[in-house]
Amino acid sequence: MKRRDRRGGEPRRKGAPRRDAPADAGLTYAEAGVDIGAGEKAVELIKEHVRSTFRAEVVGDIGGFGGLFSLGKLPYKDPLLVSSTDGVGTKSVIAAEVGRFDTIGLDVVAMSVDDIAAHGAEPLFFLDYISVGKLVPEHIEQIVHGVAMGCRQAGCALVGGEMSEHPGVMAASEFDLVGFAVGVVERSQLLPAGVRDGDRVIGFASPGLRCNGYSLARRAFARAGRPLDGPAWRGARHSLGAELLVPSVIYAPAVAHLRRHTEVHALCHVTGGGIPGNLERVLPHDCDAVIERGRWEEPRIFDVIQTAGEVSDEEMEHVFNLGLGMLAVVPGDEVHHAIDAIRTGGHDAWLVGAVVDGHGKVTLDHRE
Repeated sequence: MKRRDRRGGEPRRKGAPRRDAPADAGLTYAEAGVDIGAGEKAVELIKEHVRSTFRAEVVGDIGGFGGLFSLGKLPYKDPLLVSSTDGVGTKSVIAAEVGRFDTIGLDVVAMSVDDIAAHGAEPLFFLDYISVGKLVPEHIEQIVHGVAMGCRQAGCALVGGEMSEHPGVMAASEFDLVGFAVGVVERSQLLPAGVRDGDRVIGFASPGLRCNGYSLARRAFARAGRPLDGPAWRGARHSLGAELLVPSVIYAPAVAHLRRHTEVHALCHVTGGGIPGNLERVLPHDCDAVIERGRWEEPRIFDVIQTAGEVSDEEMEHVFNLGLGMLAVVPGDEVHHAIDAIRTGGHDAWLVGAVVDGHGKVTLDHRE
């Protein structure tokens, strides 16, 4: 299984100068800004985090060129593989400025596994890529610890990853984090399917921004002179930075639980584009969806951002999830069963809208 055996840059090829070579032996990789030793230390620090995610289908161990996963062990008759890749965006800037790296890894898992869960797929395995200006092994361990935590929550294996230093391209304090997930779904269970007039839309609670809208949020707070180490809002006992680093909820297990207990016609992962931009992706051409704001509890951070940046309602609705990280479209007579199943799965949920005749558009109404 591939697991960071090349962390810290390219491998030292045969004949390349050793790090302990005399000073006059020529230019070394370390002098160019890449610390292979730091990469090797990071690999040792993360091994047990990675192994903690292994499923029975994982073949081999850490150190190969590729991650191996046995599809033959899966109980599917006509399986479709579903894949997705995503990153954490400029949430990484907040993490770097605050100096906290233990939650951002969970975020990157959520972004990809909940994309494939929206098709009804079970997440199978995950890979990550970390690029840094200067590799600090302890920071890498914190990031991968979060990735492993997210994989355990999602039920998928962390089968590979890569990290690389980019001196001269990224500042020493900068990093970026992206991931890639693969899942499987029975072809007959693939979503969306059967969305129609009369269906209802159920919203899953999201306590924060997940990984979307951070460029706007950062600009709004800079404009208002709001420091990350200041209170999140007047009277808050936690900082603005801590609020912005609230980790993304992973919905995949709750989605699977929901589908076992009720009929589901579509699932919608609310990411960039907000509720309207993502819900439109699962609507047939002859249906609209009407969502009523006021039917769910919107986390206070969204009002704080809107006030700080004097952001319009329309802009907020097309950038942020506004407190709903996942939406389920279910038959009208299944609403109560669906809400009960989601809450049993550990998430607050509300009836937030309906599907009606239309042309594939989403409208957000403000409930009086």
